[in-house]
Amino acid sequence: MNEIQTRDVITWQNKMLNYRDEKGNGYSATYLKSLYNQLSAIFNHAVRFYGLQSNPASKAGSIGEKNSDEMSFWTKEEYLKFAEVVMDKPKSYYAFEMLYWCGLRVGELLALTPADFDFKNKTLRINKSYQRLHKEDIITSPKTKKSNRTIKMPQFLCDEMQDYLAMLYDIQPDDRIFTITKSFLHHEMDRGSKIAGVKRIRIHDLRHSHISLLIEMGFSAVAIADRVVMRVSKLLIIMHIFFRLNSLKWQKNLILKGKKKMSMKNLDEKGRFRSRTIGFRVSPEEEKLINSAVELSGLTKQDYIVKKLTDKTVTVLPNPKVYKALKNQLSAVLDELKRIENGNGIDNELLEVMRLINQTLNGTKGE
Repeated sequence: MNEIQTRDVITWQNKMLNYRDEKGNGYSATYLKSLYNQLSAIFNHAVRFYGLQSNPASKAGSIGEKNSDEMSFWTKEEYLKFAEVVMDKPKSYYAFEMLYWCGLRVGELLALTPADFDFKNKTLRINKSYQRLHKEDIITSPKTKKSNRTIKMPQFLCDEMQDYLAMLYDIQPDDRIFTITKSFLHHEMDRGSKIAGVKRIRIHDLRHSHISLLIEMGFSAVAIADRVVMRVSKLLIIMHIFFRLNSLKWQKNLILKGKKKMSMKNLDEKGRFRSRTIGFRVSPEEEKLINSAVELSGLTKQDYIVKKLTDKTVTVLPNPKVYKALKNQLSAVLDELKRIENGNGIDNELLEVMRLINQTLNGTKGE
């Protein structure tokens, strides 16, 4: 080590700064900063305990930036806007649901198998990570020993993942359920962010978004660190950014308090401002039937009614929302059929719902 000079460190730094992979991407600023800190720490150790005269890395100067400058995250409202527009691709939607609501690393997500889910106890086991190296699929242990963990899942996410697993043909307990690539996720992040009108964040920032959600829900730093397995120092940085950004938001809300807030403009399919309001009365039975039709269409109630009243075709695109609506309606139909089997009469509204389900199944537009 005593032969390494400051110029050697500078030469190494330039190589790291100029490195580009096959896609033209260099190392991130946070990674470069981490490399420099580790190198400098080794030299400091040699200076302190082994008689090295000075630290050549310190003389060369630092490279990279602190991770706090690059961190970003979505609010819950921003994520829900994003999730709404990627529903047209179920595999994309369910992958992002797991990343956001569970705070997984991408490698952990891509390594998940059906055997990792315990829907009875609403838990998820995380004990492996996926990498693609030299055109081969590699499953390894997680990033650290502590990354082997079992976390709780909310009930709605358990329901969604059961629906997703039911869609996978001949899936085995130890088969990967997300056979997608990181580049696919990056493309979907680009597409969804643009359509939803939310800022584009990194895939890894969904992990930070999950942490910000837990902070807002009132979880302690210790509980969060145990769930996502993160260094306390990094977690404190994220918490600092969260409170700093939210402080600005809270101040803005105080300034706006008492003033009339205008909602975002509601535009029709041709970009024209919907400035008129139409209201009409319906019976409870008619409302129930309208709501069933809206759910099966996958549209908002406003868009569905406008299309029907203007005699336009309602095109149903398969997505998790429509799948869930079909599942719920079919369950209701089954209950009604059981009631009929017990000697009760046929409900005309049941026949209408069955007609809507049949129409949806026959008229659903594929990709």
